[in-house]
Amino acid sequence: MQPSPPLTRSTIHSTLSTTWLGRRVELFNSIPSTNREAVQLAQADVEHGTVVVADCQTAGRGRLSRTWFSPPGANLYCSVILKATRPPERLTEWLSWLPLISALATAEAIEAVSSLHVSVKWPNDLLISERKVGGILCESGTGTGSKPFQVIGIGLNVNVDQHDWPEELRESATSIWHEQHRVVDRNRLLAQLLLELEQCLDEFALHGTNRLALAYHQRCATIGHTIQATLASGDVVVGIAECIGHDGSLRVRPRAAQSGSEEPEILHLRVADIIHLRT
Repeated sequence: MQPSPPLTRSTIHSTLSTTWLGRRVELFNSIPSTNREAVQLAQADVEHGTVVVADCQTAGRGRLSRTWFSPPGANLYCSVILKATRPPERLTEWLSWLPLISALATAEAIEAVSSLHVSVKWPNDLLISERKVGGILCESGTGTGSKPFQVIGIGLNVNVDQHDWPEELRESATSIWHEQHRVVDRNRLLAQLLLELEQCLDEFALHGTNRLALAYHQRCATIGHTIQATLASGDVVVGIAECIGHDGSLRVRPRAAQSGSEEPEILHLRVADIIHLRT
C-alpha cells in the first residue's frame, strides 16, 4: 500500500463543490459494506444525497454476488443514497440507466484527478488498459411510507500496489497508483466523484438520456468488441457487441453457428457477465 492522506469529513467538505450531493457524509473507519449501511440509513429515512464512506470494508460486495477486495488506507469505498421521486413512466428508464450513468461519472472523476484514460466495460466496470480499476453496485428498496430509494455503491482501486492484491486478481485488476505511480488524495477524488455524479444525475432529470447515452457510448470499450456473455440462466453467448439500446441494454449479434446459416437475431442483454475476447 502507498501512504495515502487519511479520509476526514472536514477535508471532504472543504473540497466539495456539489449543490445537493454529499451535504451529509457518514464516514467510518471500518464497516462490513458501505452499501449495506446505506440501505439501512435509507430505510430509516435519511435525507436524499447522503453519502456513506469507509476506509475499509470487511464484507465488500460487487456485482453478481462477488466479493470486493477492500483493504484499509488505500482505496475508495462509498455509497450514495438517492431518494428523489421519479415519474412512473420514467422509472424503468431511470433504474436501467443508473449503473451506466454512475460508471460514466466515475470514469470522468478518475480522469479529472489523474493523467489516465478510463473506459467502461458494459454495464459499469471501470477499466484502464483493459484492467479493472473500479466497479459499481446499484441497489433499490423502499423506506418509511413505502418511498422508493436507490443506492449507488462505488469501489475504486486508488493507491494499492499490485502485489497487495490476492493472486487471483493480479492479472485482471489495476489501480490509479499502479498506472501512474502518483498517490491520489482520496478526499479530493471523492469530492470530484460526487460532483461528476451530481452533474450526470441532474442531466438525466432535466434532459433524459440523449447526451448521457452519447457520452457513455464513446467511452464504452465493449462496443464493437467480440464478447462472451454469461447470462443469468447460465447460458453462454459469443458475439459482437453492436450498441447500447435506449433502455441501457447491450445489443449483441451472436456468432453464427456455422457458415451459410441464417444471421442470428440480435440479443438485448440487461444482466450478463461480460468478457472481452481477443480476436
